[in-house]
Amino acid sequence: MGKIEKLLIFVIQNNDMFEFDQYLGFLAFLSILTIGFWLMIFLLTFVIPYWLIGAIRERIKYGKHRAIEETKK
Repeated sequence: MGKIEKLLIFVIQNNDMFEFDQYLGFLAFLSILTIGFWLMIFLLTFVIPYWLIGAIRERIKYGKHRAIEETKK
């Protein structure tokens, strides 16, 4: 018998697959990983730019309002 045949027999005889609780843990890990990945994509592409643009707009409005108030005095 060659090495490949011995390896195949070993794999077939030692068919230690996940137990059910390990399988659920693996699925939970994959779910959390996927949720985290999509959350980061959402934050980096929508929430952070929205927050930055809003902050810049408010700063510009505040600067214009302050300039108008200073000219009135």
